[in-house]
Amino acid sequence: MAIKQLNSHAELREVLKDNAKAFLLLYKSGSEVSECALKSITEAVEKEEDTLILLADVATVRDIHPNYNVTSAPSVLVFENGEFKNIVKGCNDESYYSSLFKNAFFTSEIQGEEGKRQKQVTVYSTPTCSWCTTLKNYLNDKKIRYSDVDVSGDHRAAQEMVRKSGQQGVPQTEIDGEMIVGFDKKRINKLLDIE
Repeated sequence: MAIKQLNSHAELREVLKDNAKAFLLLYKSGSEVSECALKSITEAVEKEEDTLILLADVATVRDIHPNYNVTSAPSVLVFENGEFKNIVKGCNDESYYSSLFKNAFFTSEIQGEEGKRQKQVTVYSTPTCSWCTTLKNYLNDKKIRYSDVDVSGDHRAAQEMVRKSGQQGVPQTEIDGEMIVGFDKKRINKLLDIE
């Protein structure tokens, strides 16, 4: 576990070159919500062995958030192999961040035919949704790689989800362009060839 304070976007790019996964908390010192996020993340990190947490105070580091179109703090930016993958806004509890750190890049094991492509899976969820957690735990147990989009903090993603499915409720799962509303295990199993 490591927590590193950043001073510039150039420093962020250097750190990302050497780490398969990293999480950047953009916070604003003196902000109650930012202090809440920092406290929860610090508690979550104490339980994680190999998670890299980066910190940048937007009051002093002015060149990171514009590169990722971040307009509010606190926001956690999720990076995989140096690429920006997702954003989680606001303050969440320690268990949410712990789950995020463990599950953000769950790697699937390709089964069956060699080179068989796993379908693209996106889960639309919120931190307070118990069925969302159940769905993500199920996918993790089945070793299915997925992207987790927190629609509570991302208005554009929420609008996109509603446009695709016609529904506002979560969880929703998109599997190669097909939307599933709720935790429909039978349909998920069929689309992902889970026995």
